[in-house]
Amino acid sequence: MSWLFQLQSTHPVAHAVGILSLVCTGGMALGSIKFRGAGLGAAAVLFAGIIVGHFCKPVHKDMLNFVKEFGLILFVFAIGMQLGPGFFSALRKQGLKLNALAAGLIVLTAVTVPLVGWMVHFDSAASLGLFAGVSVNMPALGAATQTLQTLPNIQPDRLSLPALACAVSYPTAIICSIVTLMLLKRILRINPALEAAEYGARNHRTAEPLERRTLVVDNPNLDGVRLDVIPSRMETGVTISRVRQDGQIRTASDAIAIHRGDCLAVVGTRAGLDQFQRVVGRQSDEDIAVGEAGIAVRRVVVTDRRAVGRSIGELNLNARFGVVVTRISRADLELPAVPNLRLQFGDRVQLVGGDAELDNAGAVLGNSIHALNETSFIPYFLGMFFGIALGTMPLAVPGLPQPVRLGLAGGPLIVALIVGRFGRIGRLVCYMPASANMAFRDFGIALFFAAVGLEAGPKFFSTVFSAAGVQWLLVGACLTILPMLAIGIFARVVLRVNFLDIAGLLAGSMTNPPALTFATKVFGSDAPTVAYATVYPLTMLLRILAAQILAIVLCS
Repeated sequence: MSWLFQLQSTHPVAHAVGILSLVCTGGMALGSIKFRGAGLGAAAVLFAGIIVGHFCKPVHKDMLNFVKEFGLILFVFAIGMQLGPGFFSALRKQGLKLNALAAGLIVLTAVTVPLVGWMVHFDSAASLGLFAGVSVNMPALGAATQTLQTLPNIQPDRLSLPALACAVSYPTAIICSIVTLMLLKRILRINPALEAAEYGARNHRTAEPLERRTLVVDNPNLDGVRLDVIPSRMETGVTISRVRQDGQIRTASDAIAIHRGDCLAVVGTRAGLDQFQRVVGRQSDEDIAVGEAGIAVRRVVVTDRRAVGRSIGELNLNARFGVVVTRISRADLELPAVPNLRLQFGDRVQLVGGDAELDNAGAVLGNSIHALNETSFIPYFLGMFFGIALGTMPLAVPGLPQPVRLGLAGGPLIVALIVGRFGRIGRLVCYMPASANMAFRDFGIALFFAAVGLEAGPKFFSTVFSAAGVQWLLVGACLTILPMLAIGIFARVVLRVNFLDIAGLLAGSMTNPPALTFATKVFGSDAPTVAYATVYPLTMLLRILAAQILAIVLCS
């Protein structure tokens, strides 16, 4: 077995891969252990790395740096791809208040951490680790450490301080976040059942289902009018799928002129159909969409890159192929087929028309089920390249002695958010199945945690059981609880925010999944998840930028 213990010198790459694999295995096993539904998850890899790093021979520093940065890039890019479609909509009116509160919590933490660190004489590099730890945000640690390495006159021994301080304060912050939610619940005298009922009354939105209806044309003003110019058709979002004239049922083409007595099969929301019916005439109990000869209904999946990002109106399937788009299914939503709706990869489009026409339209949209399970890696790696270019670009900020760089966390995250929002880079469609995205995300953060833990391991225990380690732990607990209490009380007392939203807001602002799990179990509702998802993207970006700014201000 001597060859195994000599791998560090004989096969350093094999030694590094073997140690990293061992750390990830032990950490993920530890993270799968849950207490009352909450566990450390992938963060447990950090502590496994610390333990292994303390007892085993050290892995080559350059190799650890590569694994750490590469894992961070994989993680943040996968996060950005996942959150991109909903990120910009979260910044609109419905999420403005919650995102403003989340930004306030980040600013409060970014101000109090260095202030308290200065008061108790912490090394400024340790304060950076405390900021990441109390934020429960590992990408912030990566951004801070990366920025610290670019600054002149930084002693090598100080480069390990952020990881050490973060490792001490990180688990403390997870526990203190949950404790803070419990304190807020008691201080504000929250009744979980009442809050859930009020949330349901104020925020519950039932997605208006689409209905099918047959209308008889009775309006004399519509005699001889083409389908595409019927008044209020566009405003109501109603789609006409079939027309019966002289006893013959046909697919609705925009060029068809209608006459009194004709029947129209229409699809839309109840409100839209009611408004359209007042213009057209009356409703018939007969359903002309059932049993017609020569007309079929087919669901087609959008997988062709030429169709992705184009609107239904731009594709103009009605005029080109004589088929009608009646509705769009996107994830769990059913959307009306309005002309300005832009298609996304994976949308399911319901078409009405003849078999031959449907085949032609399906070819334009793609309709490849196999493509839904494939990941196009060209735009993925191209996006990471642009993210690295953006992250390493120096940005001069007035008042700061050093230019700010978005870093290998911020740059790829921003590019991924944009790519995820638009779904393509030029002609390249960017699509990743949810399972693949989750795999890349977990793999990347596991590599990052393992490298950080192995790097901090040799000095961890001597530091934790020192006076400085105890101070980090106590200060980290206070800096976690106090800002959360301040924002929570302000949101409730001043802004009258429902406590389910506050719980999700605070968990999302701390990027803390265990706190979210605790909140959903306490209230017996998934409502906090909505606020969590609303603030998470902006929170992640601001935490990364704040960590870099703190590194420049405190350590330059």
